[in-house]
This record gives sequence, structure tokens and C-alpha cells, in this order.
Amino acid sequence: MSEEEPKSIRALFISAERLRNSLSNIYDSNDATFQDSLFHAIATYESCLKLSEHVSLFSPNESLDDISSSDLEYMSIAYHLAELVQKLRTTDIASRKTNLLEARNYYERFMKLLDSYDMLSSSDGKLWEAYTDDKDHFSTANTKDAAARREVKIARFREEKELKQKLEYLRANPKLAENDDQTVRSLHLTNLSHQVHQTLASLESLAQELHIISLAPPPQSDPSASSGPAGSDSRDQARDTAYSDRLDTDIPFSTRYTGPLLSKSGKPLRPFTLTGSMASRTQMTRDVFRPDHSLPTMSIDDYLEEERKRGGIIEGGGEASGVREVVDEDDLDKADEETMKARAWDEYVEANPKGSGNTINRG
Repeated sequence: MSEEEPKSIRALFISAERLRNSLSNIYDSNDATFQDSLFHAIATYESCLKLSEHVSLFSPNESLDDISSSDLEYMSIAYHLAELVQKLRTTDIASRKTNLLEARNYYERFMKLLDSYDMLSSSDGKLWEAYTDDKDHFSTANTKDAAARREVKIARFREEKELKQKLEYLRANPKLAENDDQTVRSLHLTNLSHQVHQTLASLESLAQELHIISLAPPPQSDPSASSGPAGSDSRDQARDTAYSDRLDTDIPFSTRYTGPLLSKSGKPLRPFTLTGSMASRTQMTRDVFRPDHSLPTMSIDDYLEEERKRGGIIEGGGEASGVREVVDEDDLDKADEETMKARAWDEYVEANPKGSGNTINRG
């Protein structure tokens, strides 16, 4: 390896890192400035990656101890490319899927590089094997037990938190790395371990998003692609056959459903709407445009008269109830009736003396 090649890689890497860090100052990812800086950062990282492969910066014949501490940070080039490609703005599902697959490819290159140097921990190595076995259904907590999934997620979170704390400490004390190569090496290795955590989480997220994209309906044809009389016919044909998720289509009912309404056996062959006569339509119109409360259908006097006929009103009472009716002496039948009633009452009083019913609490 010549003296010029590492310097070229170093210059490209520093330039790419500067562009990537500048993106954190732009909050709107759809902003033109953000996307422009994003393209430049991706292109610079790609040039750096190609150059590192051209000069064989990392070789399968080497071990981790053979890599210098200053070259360890170049292992994360593919990781940064994957992160940046995911942020590219897209206008359709097909472009988004292409970007996701490209990002997944960069994540895989990053993981394969670290795996070739036996840099993956025991837990990360098992997850990497699980991913290679089934990319489309990969999960960092691949278990059906909800409690077990939660414990795995918590353990992964704690590991990542510890790595972040170690990185913050090393970065907050740059003097430790000035004359200590071991500290620089520890910083880069810790950073790579943290990136492995992020990569596995991103691969899980990518698998989920790619699955959702696979369930999306096919793209619609552009109705404005053709013009003129011939174009109008093609647009009408495309409108009849193209998929649409709109419920309020502007195609007339008669053109969408044709043919007989019922079969010979009386089975409906197409949708239809039951409509009534003009009188019922008028009544429906009246029912719609009416007060929201029930209106009276009779006057108070009419209601009282109806209740009197039904026997729902008790008449009499008051002072008039104590006035006894004077019996006409000439009306013998009435006189006999009154006599029998008085006799029956006397017999009842004699048979039931006052207080005879009070057998428990005699007063």
C-alpha cells in the first residue's frame, strides 16, 4: 500500500463525514438543501468505499489485530451509506422499494465485513444468523412469547445504552486518545458495536416496511399520457379497468353495470336500488324537512274527551262526594235497592266488629 492511497481515503472520508454531519442542521428532510447535501454525502461515501476496495484496505486473510486503529473507522462506510440512502426522498412506491433494497445491501456488506473479522458478539452473531436464514421475517426478538420478546427488547436496549455511555465518555475526553493508541482503538470498536445494534434494528424495520410495500396495490396508469380524440377513448377504457381506491367514482351506474337485473329464478345479477312511488318520495321529503321534535296531533280538549271515553278520567270526589243522593219515594225499585244495601252493610258490621282484624298488635 502506497503512501498516497491512505491519504486519499482519509480525505474522502473526512469530506463525507463533514457532509453527513451538516445534515443534522437541516430539520426538514424534504428541503432541497437537505436532499442536495444528502446526494453529495452518498456520492462521497461511495467513492471512499470503492477506493477502499480497490486498495484492499480490508482483507479476509487478516485478523482484527492486523488492522491499525486509524483504519477501523473505515469499516463503517457501508453503514453510513445505508443510513443515508434510507433518507432519500421518493415520489412513488417503486423508488422507495429500490432505496430500501439498496440500503439493506449496504447493511449486509457492513455486517459481513465485521463478521469476517469475528467482531460480532455472541448475541449479535445469533441475530445475524437468524437474518441470513430469513431476511423477509427477521426480528431482533424472534419469539412468539410476548413476555420473552419484551425481555429481549429490554436487554438490547440496555446494551445499546451502555455503548452510548461509553462513546460519550470517550468523545468527551479527547485528551485520553492523544497519546494512547489503545484508547483510540477502544473508541472505534465501541462505535462499531453500537452501529451493529443500529444495523440489526434497521434490518428489522426494513423487513417490515418491505412487507407493507409488497401488499400495496399496483400503480395506476397516468390518464394524462395521451391527448386528443383517441386519447379520450383510451382514458375512458383505463378508467373502466384501472384500480381505484376511491368510493365516489364518477362513472355512471348504467355504464358500470349492464345486463338483466334478475335471473330466471329470481336471483339478483347486479346491484340495484329500490325506489317507491312519487307519493312516497314526497312523504320522504316531508319527513326529512320537518322539526326534530314530535308535533301535537290533537288539542287538549280532544285528548281529554278521548280519555273520558276510555275511562281514564275519574269524575266526582271533593265536597260533592259526601252529599247522599236523595231517593225518590215513589221509585220502589230504587228504594228496595237502597234497603238491601243498608241491610248488607249492617250484617257485615255485626260479623266484623271493630278491632277484630288486629290480632297481633292490639291497641
